[in-house]
Parts: sequence; structure tokens; C-alpha cells
Amino acid sequence: YQRRVRGLKNIAKVGFTMLAKFLEKSRIHAIKKQQATRLSSKRFLSAFKASQLEIEKTKNPKQKIPNDKLVFGTSFTDHMFEVDWTQQKGWETPRIRPHGPFTLEPSCTVFHYAIECFEGLKAYKDKKGGIRLFRPELNMQRLSKSAKRLALPAFDETELLECIKKLVLLEESFIPTERGYSLYLRPTFISTETSVIVAPPGKAKLYVILSPVGPYYKTGFKPVKLLADAKNIRAWPGGTGNYKVGSNYAGGIVPQLECMAKGYSQILWLFNDQVTEVGTMNMFVLWVNEKGEKELITAPLEDGTILPGITRKSILELCRQWGEFKVSERTYTMTEVVKAIKENRLIEAFGAGTAAIVSSIETINYKDQDYSIPIDKELNAGRLTHKILNTIMSIQYGETEHPWSLKIN
Repeated sequence: YQRRVRGLKNIAKVGFTMLAKFLEKSRIHAIKKQQATRLSSKRFLSAFKASQLEIEKTKNPKQKIPNDKLVFGTSFTDHMFEVDWTQQKGWETPRIRPHGPFTLEPSCTVFHYAIECFEGLKAYKDKKGGIRLFRPELNMQRLSKSAKRLALPAFDETELLECIKKLVLLEESFIPTERGYSLYLRPTFISTETSVIVAPPGKAKLYVILSPVGPYYKTGFKPVKLLADAKNIRAWPGGTGNYKVGSNYAGGIVPQLECMAKGYSQILWLFNDQVTEVGTMNMFVLWVNEKGEKELITAPLEDGTILPGITRKSILELCRQWGEFKVSERTYTMTEVVKAIKENRLIEAFGAGTAAIVSSIETINYKDQDYSIPIDKELNAGRLTHKILNTIMSIQYGETEHPWSLKIN
């Protein structure tokens, strides 16, 4: 009798074990099926249309801030754009509404796993009152690529740009008229999936906010001092450095504070001694290389470490059109930069990005030693840096007609 009882217990134990394994496999299969469904082409079939845009105007217009009081990214316009997406319904109706908070569950995966990407571009007002955007289609393309990298749903780039145009036109009175001033546009795409499971989101929100901004350097060019950082790594091959995702930036805040505490303006990010980016900008060096060629060099995009900046792309295209020197996208090291400085072959260096366009570099600290970078004292910048700034600003403000400047009114 006891042997039979023990036998039955063993059978039951084996049965429960098998059942538990079966249930666990079923659970894993269900999760994988859900993830596969969310990544399938079905999630990309729907699209919102600018023609469906609903507009709710504010009843409490904000008082405009004088140009000389504008601080980058701290004040915002009356309205914002937003559109939601769900796995079940696809894209909902896009709308422009008064700028203000929206409610999210604390379990949204944007808070837990940084499923978020964004863009930065500007609207400019020319002397005749025309409103212009600078190469906005490239921002839409980059936002789409960033979203795909995070398993966020696809959207129609053209339709989003049309919605943004309507938002900018509605906020025309917030666009400063002086040269050097503009309206900063911040499209943002977040996961609103209410779950703490690491999985592709089944809900998302795409929104755009606007902020009037002044010139990056209010009193003219101000060259910066860099601290070359070999300890902290901003991005690495195969990572997300080539996508505009929020998680790329958060990790740089503490190193930047440490950099400023030592008396330097920005970090020059290194990877195995390779020069990558400066702060949140792309890095450029103009030198005479070891072959005796005058060359503008910047790090390449191939391995995914470098953000494909719109300003970066524009600078490369302009310099190749001018044909004054060799233009290269290739790997180079800080050791090579120091050698060029010591041999008086380095002509100038600068960072490039949306906020400043270009930023001249006057000093780089590497292994506890400061190295001076040549600066034209009259321009307070390098000559090429100054030429690039004037050329791009002339296009942005419609002073030079160019296909990069999109007039929207």
C-alpha cells in the first residue's frame, strides 16, 4: 500500500512538473507571439493624415517674451501637436491643441526602458515675412529611423511634416524676426505602453512642441575649451549613437558637470582614442594631413557610433561643392590630432549642430595637457568656421535662395 502511495505521489509530482513546464512554454510562446505581432507589418498599415487634423485654439494666449530675454528651450508657444497610436486601432486623429500636460500611467515603458526618440529643427522668418524650415525632410527621415530602432510604429514622414507646417503657421507670431533668432521645433515620439515587460510597445504618442529661441552666442562667436574624455563612452559600434534617442544624452550629464568643474566648456568624446563627437555636436578638424593635403575630416557613420547630423551633412556637401580642400569621413585619433598640433599642421577645429550651427574650438585638454587650436583673432573663430556659419545662416533666413530652405507660407 505504501509503495503504491509513493508511486502515485511520484506520478503526481512528475505530472505537476510537466504541467508547469507546459504552462511556462505556453506563456513564453504567447509573449513571443505578441512581440512578433507588434513587430509585424500589420502595425504599420495605418497612417494619420494632415487633412484630418483637428485644431483647438487656446483661450488663454501667452504674453510674448522680448527677444533679449529668450533662453533656449525654456519658454513655449500657445499650441502643440499630438497624435496617438495603438496596436488595435492604429493611428488616431491628429490634433493641434493648447500647449499643456497630458496624463500617462506610471507603468508606461517610456519611463522604465527609455523607449523615446526626438528631433530638433528650427523655423526662421525672412526679411519679407516668409516662414522657412531648413531641410525638414531630413529630420523626418531621421525620426522615422530612430522610431524603427526602438520598435515604435511607423508614420508617414510627409504627413507629419504637413502637420508641423500647420502648427508653425498657427504660431507665426512666436517666430522672432531678428537674424539669429528662430522658433525651435521639438518632435518627440514616446511609448505609452502600460506594462513593465520589456517588449515592443502596443501604444505610442507622437507630439511636437515649439520654443522661441535666441542666438546660441548672444555677443558673437565664443570659442570653447574641450576636455578629451577617454574614461566615459558616449556611444559605441552597434549601439544607438547614430539614432536620436533620449538614452544617448542622459549618460552624458554627469561627465559634463565634471568637465565644467575643471574649467572646460564641453567634452570631446573618445572611443579607443578615436575622436567621435563634441558634447552633443559632430566634430570637425581642418588640417594638413601627413600626406601634405589640406583636409577637412570628421568621423564616419558606418559603425553606428556617430549621429548623422543635418548640419554635419550640410557642411560636408557645401565644402565638397567649394572644392577648396579634401573632404573626408574617416576614423582619426586624438593622438593624430596632438601630433598635427605639435607639427603646426592643424588649421582649425569646430563642432556642428542645430543649436549653434558651428562652434569654434580654441583648446583641447588631452591627458592633463592643454593644446591650443588656432583662432582668427579678428573673427574670434576659424576662417572656415566663420564662412560655414554665414553661408548656412544666409540660406536659413532666405537671404540666399537655396533648395535647402523650405518656405511654408
